[in-house]
Amino acid sequence: MANIKNRKFIALDISGKNYLSWVLDVKLHLSAKKLRHTIDEDNAASNEERDTALIFQRHHIDDGLKYEYLTVENPLELWQNLNDRFEYLKAVVLSNALNDWSQLRFQDFKTVAEYNSTLFKIVS
Repeated sequence: MANIKNRKFIALDISGKNYLSWVLDVKLHLSAKKLRHTIDEDNAASNEERDTALIFQRHHIDDGLKYEYLTVENPLELWQNLNDRFEYLKAVVLSNALNDWSQLRFQDFKTVAEYNSTLFKIVS
């Protein structure tokens, strides 16, 4: 439980339900730490940079995923493995958003604020 307090954001769930937001969070944090290049193809990252990025990634994934990818020692490889596993979610989210967009009607909401909130949720 103490481990949760040290996390910068919510860990990637084993089901992948928060994968899309997790990807954005990891990219932002790695960029802030000047480690974003460690998850890019053909990078020239030092061993120390790779280790730091891998520790950060592993710290922000579910324990079940951590054990599944225990032998992965490169942050790029872990990034690609998780992408291969959860990439399909983009298509699912997009189709759901398109469906929600087509059914969005202003008259279904009591206030403009509720409509705007729903609209921005679909857009994001």
